[in-house]
Amino acid sequence: MPKPTKGPRLGGGPAHERLMLANLAAALFTHKSIKTTETKAKRLQPVAERFVTFAKKGDLHARRRVLASIGDKTVVHELFTVIAPQVAEREGGYTRITKLGFRKGDNAPMVQIELVLEPVVAKPKSAKKAAAAAAAEAPVEAPAEAVAPAEETVEVVEAEATEVEATEAPAEEKAAE
Repeated sequence: MPKPTKGPRLGGGPAHERLMLANLAAALFTHKSIKTTETKAKRLQPVAERFVTFAKKGDLHARRRVLASIGDKTVVHELFTVIAPQVAEREGGYTRITKLGFRKGDNAPMVQIELVLEPVVAKPKSAKKAAAAAAAEAPVEAPAEAVAPAEETVEVVEAEATEVEATEAPAEEKAAE
């Protein structure tokens, strides 16, 4: 007996569930945001994120794997050429689920699932991390200060050499006379 998939069932058999999730993913990639029930959105999220990960790879094998699930070539083309470059910097979390309330007819919890297409913003460093970074940079500055006195000694040596030359020059002039 085949082991059933984990998570809530969406009605019908496993083939119907696969087709329903593929259609929801196609609608999500076409419209960038769809309104559906919470159960369907939670089942759709890992499927859609996997398709976006394939699109980020961008090779022919990945395109054929997505095309095997989503039969519409225009949706797959848009996923690979429009959506994938927009989420290239993002390392995961390509979708966002926002709760909307309950449906009027049957009181089903409704949500909006959308693609997260905003650019990734680096988080500001905390005070502890900033202090650790400053401490890590401090030893780097110490050798730079050690080099500075060595340069001063070179200047002093050069100055003494010019003084010696200046005192030797009159002595040679006197010897020539």
